[in-house]
Order: sequence, then C-alpha cells, then structure tokens
Amino acid sequence: MYIYTDKSQFNNPINIMVTVILGVFALAYGLFTLYLRIFKQSKGLGKLDRMKDVYGEKIGKAIHIISYTVLPLLIGVMALVCHFVLGFDIF
Repeated sequence: MYIYTDKSQFNNPINIMVTVILGVFALAYGLFTLYLRIFKQSKGLGKLDRMKDVYGEKIGKAIHIISYTVLPLLIGVMALVCHFVLGFDIF
C-alpha cells in the first residue's frame, strides 16, 4: 500500500485563500441572515414566504433557517477552524 507523502499541493497559496475566503463569506452570509431574521423580522428574506406557502408555516420556516442560516454558519466555522486551528485546507 502506497501512502502519499508529498504535501506540496497543500501549501499552495491559492488553496489557502479559497478556504479562508469561502469560510469568511459563508460565516458572513449566515450572520447576515441571522441578523435579518432577528432584527428585521424576516424582511429581506424573499424565499421564506414561498417556502411557507409550499411546505407550511413550521416546516417552511425550519427548512429556511437550516439552509440559509445554520448551514452557512457551520460551513464557515468549519472552514476557518480547519485552516487556522487544525492546519489544513478543505477547499
């Protein structure tokens, strides 16, 4: 069994920048939608009304919260933690 030990591709500055930029963007997007949800009473969340119409009030709101707030926050935190704490890039 061959173990790949050449890690030169992981030190590529482009890979590093992609991970950091995507992490920051996802985190900022998640925080922005959280801000709109809390302080603007969901004004500006255009797809929320459509999801409520299609899936119902509770399920539509849950799908919207998970897909537009929780997942971007998790992906952003995961990307930044992987880069800065664990020392590897995921994108």
